[in-house]
Amino acid sequence: MEAVIGLLLMLLGVSHGVETSCDGRINGAQCYGALGGTVVLRLMDRASVIHRYTWFKNKSVILKGRSDKLITNLLENRSSFTPSDGTFRISNLSRTDGGEYTLEIFDPSGRLLDPQILQLNIQAPVSSVLLVSECLSQGEMRVSCSSEGGDSPQYSWTLDGHTLTDAQLLSGNKDSNTITLRQNVSGQLVCSVSNNVSQISTCGFRFTDCSLSKGMHVSQRVLVTSQTQCTDPTTAPTSITETEVSTVDQSLLIFGLRAAVVVLILIGIAVYFVRKKKKYKKAEGSAVPEEMNYENSVMMVEIRSSASEL
Repeated sequence: MEAVIGLLLMLLGVSHGVETSCDGRINGAQCYGALGGTVVLRLMDRASVIHRYTWFKNKSVILKGRSDKLITNLLENRSSFTPSDGTFRISNLSRTDGGEYTLEIFDPSGRLLDPQILQLNIQAPVSSVLLVSECLSQGEMRVSCSSEGGDSPQYSWTLDGHTLTDAQLLSGNKDSNTITLRQNVSGQLVCSVSNNVSQISTCGFRFTDCSLSKGMHVSQRVLVTSQTQCTDPTTAPTSITETEVSTVDQSLLIFGLRAAVVVLILIGIAVYFVRKKKKYKKAEGSAVPEEMNYENSVMMVEIRSSASEL
């Protein structure tokens, strides 16, 4: 009998408050910002030494200034520019903020210097991680790791703090989201999910090899938030005994019996009211003929009385 062990590990994060930075002074720079977060872009060394500058996207001017004086800031309600170090800070990022930006710098004679181009990419950060394990019939363990909310997620695995080796893997690799561990492999398994703006690692779970499950059907779910302290990898593994499994089965049985009792009570109430309604209709119908018989008897008396008078 195939043994199945399910473990749910979720780490919840909030995209607001995620801050990234990028040096845009390098022409062709690839910069990343978190959706709903903040990005700090270094556009120049010092604005005070620059005669005139313009920073635009798709021919739309975002920043425009002269030396230390800022003339235009199209994103004034959610951004700030620091002339002393040439950094531009944009908050509450949206998908529309992504794209190609160009900085044009002019010298005192009005000559355009080499333009600087940067590409800003907006990604949703990883907000949660789901880790599910399953014991296979031959004692191997299949483990899958999936993420919630993240763009272009990348996966990595460690066992007892070390990168997984080919000797421990039956299929998959340390960079895939689904792996199969060989028989007799045990320890603290951790899945990490990341992209260019965030990274989340499960606290990991310590497991023994699947050959010890003895064909039992075991299901376990654990919710781990970002405020939860992770278990020390040196902590002894938690064993699941047959008594614990039977206790779970008994709880399910009791729940099922209670549900059945409630259903039977509802059925009994429904049958009672249906029968009561039928009896009422029958009594109402039988009352009409009795009234008719009474009238007929009165008529017969009246006829006989008339005959005696004659």
